[in-house]
Amino acid sequence: MNILCIDPTSDPLWQRLVDRDESSVFHSPEWIRVLRETYGFEICAHVVVDRIDEPRAGIPSCRILDFLGDRVNALPFSDFCDPLVDDRDQWNSLVDKLLKEGSTVTVRCLHNTLPLADPRFSLVKQAGWHRLHLAPGLDAIWNGLHSSARRAIRKAERDGVVIELTREEKALRAFFEMHVKVRKYKYRLLAQPYRMFENIWRHFMEREKGFVMVAAHHGEIIGGILFLEWRDTLYYKFNASSLSELSQRPNDLLMWESIKYAKEKGYNYLDFGLSDWDQEGLVRYKRKYATEEKTISYLRCAPNGTPIEGEKQVRSVLTQVTGLFTDESVPDSVTEKAGDILYRYFA
Repeated sequence: MNILCIDPTSDPLWQRLVDRDESSVFHSPEWIRVLRETYGFEICAHVVVDRIDEPRAGIPSCRILDFLGDRVNALPFSDFCDPLVDDRDQWNSLVDKLLKEGSTVTVRCLHNTLPLADPRFSLVKQAGWHRLHLAPGLDAIWNGLHSSARRAIRKAERDGVVIELTREEKALRAFFEMHVKVRKYKYRLLAQPYRMFENIWRHFMEREKGFVMVAAHHGEIIGGILFLEWRDTLYYKFNASSLSELSQRPNDLLMWESIKYAKEKGYNYLDFGLSDWDQEGLVRYKRKYATEEKTISYLRCAPNGTPIEGEKQVRSVLTQVTGLFTDESVPDSVTEKAGDILYRYFA
C-alpha cells in the first residue's frame, strides 16, 4: 500500500476521505485546527492512497513530547476518533507507521472494532456514548422521551426560562465561566483553556458550523450547550449550567429546543458525546433523550511495556495539583488560569 503523511488541515486528500467515509466532527480539518492552535500539537494524518492517488483509508495522530514522555495520540481531547479503515490490512499498514518509532500509541474507538482485535493494544479505559436518531417525527420523539424529561421541560417553560441560539463571543464567555464552575465545584476538575473556546468560535461558529444554545431566566444566563455541526449530525460538545438554578430545569428545555433545531435543519442524528461511566447524573440525563448507547474504548500500545514509573509519578502529581486548584477556597480566576497552563498535559 502507498501511504502518505499529510497535513489534514490543508491537504485535499484528507477532506475527500472524511467526506466519503464514516467520519465524525473529530476528523474534520476544523477540529484539528482547534487542537493545533490551542495546544500547539504536531498533528498529521497517514493516508492510504490507491493507484490513481485517491484516499482509501487514514488515521490522524498527534505527536506529543513533554515531561510525560514521547507519545502518539489519535486524537487527544476528542470524544472518539476511529481510524478510517475498512479491513485489517489497512489498519495494520497505518498503525505500523505510528508504532515505527517506538512511542506509546493511544487510539479511541467507537464504531470501528478492528483495533480492538489487535493483540498489540490493551484496553485502558471505557466511557459511555449516546445518540438520538432524528428520523421519527417530532411528536414521536417527544413521546419517546422519559416522562421525567417531559415534566422538566414543561416546568422550565412554565417558570419562564427562555432559550436562545447564539454565536456571539459575549455569550460564549458567559457559557465558559459557568463551565469552569461546573468542572470545579461538581467534578473537581480543571477546565479547558478559554482559548480553545475562542478557536472553536473562529473555526466553527463564525462559519455557522456551531453555536451555543443558552437558557436565561429573568434576563440572566443560567445554562447552555455548545454544539458543533458536521455533515448529518449535531454534536453536543460541552454543557454547563448555574448550579444554583438547576431547579429551573434549564438543561432539559435546552435539550428539547436543540432537538427541534436539529429536526428543522434536517440532521439525522444528535450526538450526545462522551460521558465517563462514573458521572452517573450526566449518563442518566443523556439516557432520558438518547435512543442509542455504546461504549468508547481507549486502546494503548506501549512498545516498552507498561508506563514507566516516572510517568506514573508525574500523573499522580497532576492529580494532586488539580485537587489543590479546584479547592473551593481558590478563586475561580486562579482555577481558570491553572487549566490554561496544565490542561495540555492531560493528553
